Amino acid sequence: MQLVTAALIEKDGLILLARRKRGKHMGAKWEFPGGKVDPGETPEQCLRRELLEEFSIQTRVGEFLGSADYHEGHIHLEVRLYRAEHLDGEFQLHVHEEIRWVRPERLLEFDLVESDRRLARRLLQSGMRPDPGLPPGLTAPQS
Repeated sequence: MQLVTAALIEKDGLILLARRKRGKHMGAKWEFPGGKVDPGETPEQCLRRELLEEFSIQTRVGEFLGSADYHEGHIHLEVRLYRAEHLDGEFQLHVHEEIRWVRPERLLEFDLVESDRRLARRLLQSGMRPDPGLPPGLTAPQS
């Protein structure tokens, strides 16, 4: 099983979604950005590296929010979602077609990759509320 990370990046109450390039595996689908964990790398290190490679942004990786498995043929992934804070850099698209800032209640209106759809559904079912320990605009699932 391959370990994969995904980022929940929030700004002004909106969540970042990225659209995969057409012609690639799961092309044109939307996702929480992230990528595969390399050997010897922690999930948090992976997520910081992936966000830098994908968007040229510096981030701080925060709390673990949950995971979802994905199976398709010989592909078996565990996708781990972490809260991530955008610290610096302008978003540049290196591996995605498009990004959008989306209201949480609209997440499931997008054609998300299946693992991210399950993660989004769980976040919405748990209810999202502001976390006083986070900068303005970031939210956390209710306990």
